[in-house]
Amino acid sequence: MQISDALPTPAGPYSHVGTAAGLVWTAGFGPQDPATGTVPDGVEAQTAATLDNVERALAVVGLDLSDVIKATVHLEHLKRDFAAFNGVYAERFGDHRPVRTTVGSDLMDILVEIDVVAAQRG
Repeated sequence: MQISDALPTPAGPYSHVGTAAGLVWTAGFGPQDPATGTVPDGVEAQTAATLDNVERALAVVGLDLSDVIKATVHLEHLKRDFAAFNGVYAERFGDHRPVRTTVGSDLMDILVEIDVVAAQRG
């Protein structure tokens, strides 16, 4: 289990990244800036910031978005924000299409939270 100073401080007693049996799990990340704690406005900016945090978490173990095999996405306003979220998500993942579940959730003052499962290299 690992915690990184490059990521937002965990909101509870959990690690940023866990590994076992060749797989990597991240905690659920929101759009908080790791240095300032600020949250950008709007679902597109929050999706980009959230994916930045996911990328930082994967970098802790030498991985990136191309290693993701499963993403779980929580949207505060699923119907309203899905298309805008999906556009940013598709742009960031490019041709890589990991399995994904997207649900509506009560997110406590943010619009997006994402956690992923990735496969370790080699």
